[in-house]
Amino acid sequence: MADPVTYAAAGVDIAAGDEVVRRIRAAAASTARPGVLDAIGGFAGRFALDTGRYAHPVLVSSADGVGTKMLVAKATGRYGTVGTDLVAMCVDDLVCVGAEPLFLLDYVATGRVDVARLEAVVSGVAEGCRAAGCALLGGETAEHPGAMGADDVDLAGFAVGVVEAGDELGPERVRAGDTLIGLASPGLRSNGYSLARHVLLEQGGLSLDGPAWEGAAHSLATELLRPSVVYAPAVLAAVRAGGVHACAHVTGGGIAGNLARVLPGSVDARLDRSAWTVPPIFEEIARLGPVGDAEMHHVFNMGLGMVLVVASERADAVLRAAAGALPAAGAAVVGAVVPGAGRVEL
Repeated sequence: MADPVTYAAAGVDIAAGDEVVRRIRAAAASTARPGVLDAIGGFAGRFALDTGRYAHPVLVSSADGVGTKMLVAKATGRYGTVGTDLVAMCVDDLVCVGAEPLFLLDYVATGRVDVARLEAVVSGVAEGCRAAGCALLGGETAEHPGAMGADDVDLAGFAVGVVEAGDELGPERVRAGDTLIGLASPGLRSNGYSLARHVLLEQGGLSLDGPAWEGAAHSLATELLRPSVVYAPAVLAAVRAGGVHACAHVTGGGIAGNLARVLPGSVDARLDRSAWTVPPIFEEIARLGPVGDAEMHHVFNMGLGMVLVVASERADAVLRAAAGALPAAGAAVVGAVVPGAGRVEL
């Protein structure tokens, strides 16, 4: 008689999944904020909205992932920063509406549960949540033998925030004469990695262990795994300072593609490319490709991760507030809104 078949023999290790939950419990607890009612491990997470703060609360949601940046983590075995990237991609979309991030749930899919690897991933998520001021309310670890390779991992998330009805940011607030304030991005964040990997690793044959560029003091792996800046605290501080009309999170589509999403059809955004520094990694990708200037600006953030559209008389106050909340990001005036037809001029 054949031995009984088990779930583990089919490739799913429930005990390992339980161990992941046990290990990440403290990390999730470290993200607790007012409103959290449960520790992770239940069937669902509960959050009590403080209705005393909002007369007419509007819930805002976003979902995202980290894309092929995860392949760099896999190639290096370094998974500690991609969780922060996930949080940034989600919560920095929420604040573009003016919403305060409340909580996030993550979804980790893998071909085989490696406890240490998944602990590193979720610890990075928790670090990002602490930076954003939101709670890691729960999530799911899914083991998919057969559908994914044993060492494959993918990561996605879903975030919820809140804003008072009538306080939302958006194109309807933008007017000619507004000032454009950019928040710096020191690297790629989580966008354009398919092109970056193709140029640097596949076509260029560079080593992840080698210098990021000639003379760099750190490796290419460290550069490509640089965690995304979480802009949410700086944007919310800017909103509290007053005068913020709209906000564009610069992800896929670049500065022009994303800034155009917050412009009404009666104005243009005109940016001065000399107003901020383009990090060397972008210059390296452009050189090695070669990748043309238009394509670089279409795919990458080129050193600006967020652009705020601000009433000109409040620009100085917004600059101080953003810089005070997130000094490392660097805030600078990068352009202005002028009469036009909804275009972005670099």
